[in-house]
Amino acid sequence: MTIAAIAAAAVLAPQQESRPNIIFIFTDDHANHAISAYGSVINNTPNMDRIANEGMLFQNAFVTNSICAPSRAVILTGKHSHINGHHRNGPIFNGAQMTFPKILRKAGYETALVGKWHLRSDPTGFDHYEVLLGQGPYYNPVLKTPAGQVKHTGYVTEIITERTFDWLDSRDEDKPFMLMMQHKAPHREWQPSPKYMDLYEGETIPEPVDLFDTWENRNTGAQTNEMSIRTHLRLAQDLKVMGPPKILNEEQGKIWSRHYDPRNEWYEKNKPEGDELISWMYQRYIKDYLRCIQSVDDSVGEVLDYLDEKGIADNTVVIYSSDQGFYLGDYGWYDKRWMYEPSMRTPLMVRWPGVTKPGSVNTEMVQNLDYAQTFLDIAGAEAPDDMQGLSLEPLMRGNFLAENRDSLYYHYYEFPGVHAVPRHCGVRTERFKLIYYYQLGEWELYDIQKDPREQTNLYSNVAYAGLLQNMKRLLRQEQIKYKDTDGAHARF
Repeated sequence: MTIAAIAAAAVLAPQQESRPNIIFIFTDDHANHAISAYGSVINNTPNMDRIANEGMLFQNAFVTNSICAPSRAVILTGKHSHINGHHRNGPIFNGAQMTFPKILRKAGYETALVGKWHLRSDPTGFDHYEVLLGQGPYYNPVLKTPAGQVKHTGYVTEIITERTFDWLDSRDEDKPFMLMMQHKAPHREWQPSPKYMDLYEGETIPEPVDLFDTWENRNTGAQTNEMSIRTHLRLAQDLKVMGPPKILNEEQGKIWSRHYDPRNEWYEKNKPEGDELISWMYQRYIKDYLRCIQSVDDSVGEVLDYLDEKGIADNTVVIYSSDQGFYLGDYGWYDKRWMYEPSMRTPLMVRWPGVTKPGSVNTEMVQNLDYAQTFLDIAGAEAPDDMQGLSLEPLMRGNFLAENRDSLYYHYYEFPGVHAVPRHCGVRTERFKLIYYYQLGEWELYDIQKDPREQTNLYSNVAYAGLLQNMKRLLRQEQIKYKDTDGAHARF
């Protein structure tokens, strides 16, 4: 279907008042194992849990490319990175291409974007936008609007929430709306709201079982990448041992200084080494990460309460997700990028009153590639033929996907780059995962069912020779299916 035909079809889409509103709440680097609905043992997220309890939790949601800007481009376009042209962080997103907000506007939806954008170009397809400049700071953010830049005073999660409500109060109530509410948190450098700086103080957060991993059984890139707790967390920016950053006001600066100890007395007196040092760093890191999430959970609760107060909750689909997962000390790391489970997985929870069964759990493999078609399907708008995902709307209704999905395709590109993770592609089935590090000429094969922490590479195990050949064929099939056949990754 041509772009013109898509637009025409969208204009002719049903305009019934019953078409649901859509709120897509999106965070940055939120691992699903830091959500209590997913079984977190390190924090409690009652408001996020409410979405799952009153709707559906997707147990097996994944991304196509575990890095911030490319993930956002995939969601907007419904196409893999090699098709939408946004492979890595840094380039300017091509906003001239077709995106799902443009189609929804043609279908009669009012569209808005508030929060983190991270694609450098001006947002297109939105009736309203207020976006952070680049990554944006945690304190006193500037938001870019069509009318220019506006400086705000306060904490970024709270500012995004306030600006969201301002738009909701001013929207055209004669139209259904689609709102992308996109938080900066809990992105590095994990700077919490002043009201949560003391949260978890005096507590010891449980450590992951592989916090002290030394990566002997992994590819050589795992030995040289730059995201280990033990080596690559920065004392000043990440661990906050040199005093407060530029903060809101003098009183809040005092709170920061009291909590983070600008003299770093503990460190100077004890000078931990080995495992003790790694544990100390982990506690400093994970507590700030979770403190940032606590503010996001508050925001989610405020959004749900707002919908109730305005009487529009029953006709509003609320979706919570993140641009990818994150290493919470898992495998001894922080950050993302790898095709391994902690970063390839992402949270996905949906509340659709009267449609999605409360408390339901879906175990189908889904991807952020599917979101664009899902939003369009919910709205009754037709998706372009060149979108590559599958609508998840049938799953939300308790039905099946339009076609069987036995595997997922993944491709990461950002090398050389921050954290020095080698380029790789791969395929994941419900039980097995094959990863090809084509710059290194190395492979990994994991039995996720028996080895969920991916500690044992089966690639050279003769007992898996037949399975290996099948997985390589499957990888090739996925590359052909998604038209990712031009490059070294496709030659094996």
